[in-house]
Amino acid sequence: MLEEPFALDRMFQALSDQSRRGMIDRLGHGPASVTELAQPFAMALPTVMKHLHVLETSGLVLSEKTGRVRTYHLRKEALASVERWIAERKSGWNKTFDRLDQFLADNSEETVVK
Repeated sequence: MLEEPFALDRMFQALSDQSRRGMIDRLGHGPASVTELAQPFAMALPTVMKHLHVLETSGLVLSEKTGRVRTYHLRKEALASVERWIAERKSGWNKTFDRLDQFLADNSEETVVK
């Protein structure tokens, strides 16, 4: 699972904002500079930088600076951690629903027989 107990919390917090999810979507197509990531949003560059800081602190993205340009990269393995957590919950829910379906099927047969 995750090495740090709060890592998943930070990832979900980072993903809770629509602008940050948009930046993650953009980075899914490849690395991008801050300017490229800021283009689709009607916000000041310092605000974009704050969003990118949240994404980087959460571990969802990495940045590197070459000269004056900071480029961000998506950490797909971090998204895999979120996906794995969701998949584990979904599996448990599906088992519960399967048991409920079976219970309802068994009880409806008893009702028809009576």
